[in-house]
Amino acid sequence: MAKPNLRPDHNGTQRAQFESNKKKIYASQTVCGICGKPVDFGLKFPHPLSPCIDHIIPVSRNGHPSDISNLQLAHMCCNRQKSDKLTPKQEFAKETEVVSNRLLPQTFDWKTL
Repeated sequence: MAKPNLRPDHNGTQRAQFESNKKKIYASQTVCGICGKPVDFGLKFPHPLSPCIDHIIPVSRNGHPSDISNLQLAHMCCNRQKSDKLTPKQEFAKETEVVSNRLLPQTFDWKTL
């Protein structure tokens, strides 16, 4: 007989908020928060490098199940390897900033020259 899943982010009161935050993270993050490598959203479960959501502070260690500040993008294999361990937050180097002409002012006061 299977043990019932009592986690609130799986089938309880926090499920709707977790799903909403999951969509926000998928739309705004592209790098695994555990290993720092890009996540390919074309890969689907059960591929080991498929995207998933990691709880920075695991729910089993009193981490909030649906707070967006406790969630990060991860590869499924990285998340499984991390399991319920507490790890320091990783800071990865940002990619080179692209400078474009869209950041330039749209008008210029030529009288000041």
